Amino acid sequence: MKFATILRNRWFKFGFVAVLYLLWVAWLGNYWFIAGLAVIFDIYITKKVRWAFWKPKKDASGKRKRNVVLEWVDAIIFAVVAATVIRLFFIEAYTIPTSSMEKTMMVGDYLFVSKVAYGPKVPNTPIALPLVHNTMPFTRYSPSYVEWLKYPYRRLKGYTTVKRNDIVVFNFPEGDTVVAERQNESYYALVRQYGRANIRKNYTILARPVDKRENYIKRCVGVPGDSIRIAAGQVFVNGQAQELFPQMQYNYFVQTNGTPINSKLLDNMQIPKADRIYSAQYGAYEMPLTHLEAEKIGKLSNVQGLVKRNNTDPKAYGQRVFPQRDDLDWTEDTYGPIWVPQKGASVALDSVALSFYRRIIEAYEGNTLTEKDGKIFLNGEEATTYTFKMDYYWMMGDNRHNSLDARFWGYVPEDHIVGKASFVWLSLSPDRKFPLNIRWKRLFRFI
Repeated sequence: MKFATILRNRWFKFGFVAVLYLLWVAWLGNYWFIAGLAVIFDIYITKKVRWAFWKPKKDASGKRKRNVVLEWVDAIIFAVVAATVIRLFFIEAYTIPTSSMEKTMMVGDYLFVSKVAYGPKVPNTPIALPLVHNTMPFTRYSPSYVEWLKYPYRRLKGYTTVKRNDIVVFNFPEGDTVVAERQNESYYALVRQYGRANIRKNYTILARPVDKRENYIKRCVGVPGDSIRIAAGQVFVNGQAQELFPQMQYNYFVQTNGTPINSKLLDNMQIPKADRIYSAQYGAYEMPLTHLEAEKIGKLSNVQGLVKRNNTDPKAYGQRVFPQRDDLDWTEDTYGPIWVPQKGASVALDSVALSFYRRIIEAYEGNTLTEKDGKIFLNGEEATTYTFKMDYYWMMGDNRHNSLDARFWGYVPEDHIVGKASFVWLSLSPDRKFPLNIRWKRLFRFI
């Protein structure tokens, strides 16, 4: 009974909540919020202000008249506030929309992303509709935020840092400018293909701050200071071959004797129907397979040949890889070497360096860059070197031939990192109907 009495004591309640609040303030690193202790003190001790003004007043006996509508309002307000705090600082729900990480992360996976792993970012745009990312519900393009109050990049302390082979969620680096009608495509890739004037004439163009850009999920292949090279699809990091994960996929060309492969076999391999390209005329497939799946397919009686795709033609698939230079014969399978910038490191500035680092210098780190008479001017002053202000990362999908990743749009700045993929709680196949679409083996699985 004594313990129950202590728990009901207003001073105990105040002390417990105050300690939790002060720990949060220390983590946040903004000590102006200490003033909030006055509000907590009034809620539990002095009770001079009706903070829950929507609730009915207590009568002489200390009871409130019941109002079902206001009870629902109170519950909704609490739920929204609690969910917003959890989403901002601890975990966020995320759904896998594309097959770029198959079979590691599959289309239809519902997962939680840990923000405390690398430390949550303080929102750049704090005034926004709760629980909504960047677009108002029931609208096509209306932003769910306002930008008249903006904060610079700041990250709270996490319990780890981004490491090689982590599966990371981040804001799409090229998502600062978006073609509203084609949001699943890079604005810059469309400009290179159709021309800036044509795109701006025929489409609605949106601009978004860092924290409101679309979320992508990839594997971190390179950390700051690493050198990346790809030869025949094999990634090398600092000269060492990257570990080949069992779930990693490459596209294979499969030649049959004219009869198609049993679709149930491909279903059991969980190869999405959207990724199976079949030519009945030639009896040939192109589809993504893991190493073990390729061995299994190659042993089928109606399969006459199986070849792993290896692109050596920079123009073969209509889009040049980063940094989109015509004098480089790089492809997604034969690439680099390329260096991943590190905070505090310096590079000599010339035309070659600018082809790799111009976007970092201008867009990500906010400098003005001009070239005149063969000289480079940084913020109006001639410059021969540049020192990076942030760390950068190299992100790639495990589905190597079906992933638009760093090979096509370059580096991911540290201020774009959202969190670490941690836990799959639900997985639904887009190729089947409920309840057959539930992938039971993937439920409640740590990543």
